[in-house]
Amino acid sequence: MLPLQIHFNTYYKLSNYIELEFTVEPKEQGSDVLIAQLSDIGFESFIENNSGFTAYITEDSFDETQVNIALSLCKDFFKFSYEKKIIPQQNWNKEWESNFQPIEIEGKCYIRAPFHEAKTGFIYDVIIEPKMSFGTGHHDTTQLMIGKLMSLDIKNKSLLDMGCGTGVLAIVASMMGANPITAIDIDEWSYENTIENIQKNNSTNVSVFKGDATLLKGKMFDTILANINKNILLRDMPIYFNSLETKGNLVISGFFETDINELVKRAEELGLKLEGKQVSNSWATVHFIK
Repeated sequence: MLPLQIHFNTYYKLSNYIELEFTVEPKEQGSDVLIAQLSDIGFESFIENNSGFTAYITEDSFDETQVNIALSLCKDFFKFSYEKKIIPQQNWNKEWESNFQPIEIEGKCYIRAPFHEAKTGFIYDVIIEPKMSFGTGHHDTTQLMIGKLMSLDIKNKSLLDMGCGTGVLAIVASMMGANPITAIDIDEWSYENTIENIQKNNSTNVSVFKGDATLLKGKMFDTILANINKNILLRDMPIYFNSLETKGNLVISGFFETDINELVKRAEELGLKLEGKQVSNSWATVHFIK
């Protein structure tokens, strides 16, 4: 069963949200499938409740027709119902910041907010201003990506953090000696938050850009990290392939374990070789080599 949790992308923005509270039977199997369907149409956050789960999406991204189509694929396999509610805008950042806790990854990396004290015994002490950009380190996919990153030989090699969120992956890579480093995100808040965080961590070799994979034309990297979502990864995989040096690493995440085969198939069609995969609470990270 997927432990339902908030998957932050733009939750920090002042915006009305649509809340769908689901009752599901059987709860575990049905919730996993429904969440996968809702993730594909833009739902950002999922929180477990006693009878199923609650899903959230910004009001301007909500399309009830899309929801009905996605859910219709599930109606013959288990029982479910939901109630819709509008959640008025509020300062999500202030509320979430009050609950922000430091994270330890594999005993090597310590991720904390500026208002937390440093902790001894860690190789990498990372300061992230909690502005709600995806990638604070709390989500399984970010922790999987950092764990994999720390296992790679990236010293003095070029690296791309695609969909950088807070810039946490680029910052860890900088601390590991990667150089030069490029960080890209399409979201304005993530772009600004990454710049703020690389300054806080003195990661002077990280260049930050606002945009999408079209910015990669003519650029080459020894390692590409992309923690985004399945649909964007499938769409942009050829661009990543063309921007990856021979014997370079492509590490992707932001999707469920059930999506691995589809992504591996697409990568192998392009000529990438599967090097390994890791799963945590049904979220997955996959490593390829060109």
